[in-house]
Amino acid sequence: MRTTYIGLGSNLGDSKQILCQAVAKLATLGTVRVSQLYSTAPMGPQDQPDYLNAVVELKTTLMPLALLDALQAFEQESGRIRLRRWGERTLDLDLLWYNNQTIQHERLIVPHLGLLERDFVLLPLLDLNPNMVVKGQVLKELNVVQHTMLQPIANNDWVKQTTQ
Repeated sequence: MRTTYIGLGSNLGDSKQILCQAVAKLATLGTVRVSQLYSTAPMGPQDQPDYLNAVVELKTTLMPLALLDALQAFEQESGRIRLRRWGERTLDLDLLWYNNQTIQHERLIVPHLGLLERDFVLLPLLDLNPNMVVKGQVLKELNVVQHTMLQPIANNDWVKQTTQ
């Protein structure tokens, strides 16, 4: 089994339900654990709703490109709408980290390019792996983590609460 981390985001439709459905689909690929749930201001244009963000730890046998294909299929099945770059979307699934590997492929770069800069990714990752190191960086020691104002809006049982 390979350990992977997948970032989840949504700000269109019933975002919490959409993210719960995404977690259920990810669970068909292996064993999952979920981070706390965060509400975050948009990174791109500010004339859009806030996002709900989380990270899923997925232990899977899938190889990186097969996993990417599955993530993209899940986005499409969820009716993914992406109106503009860094704009609103129904579902965004990003392969953040794959079994401590560095991958440079025309379709996939891992670790994810923005991983070390985005508190809405780093904090949920740290929920799942408090001592995680990426590219030699101890995540909990990064400036963006040390100075974030981001707080979770739900603990890691948000998936169960939504599906009950």
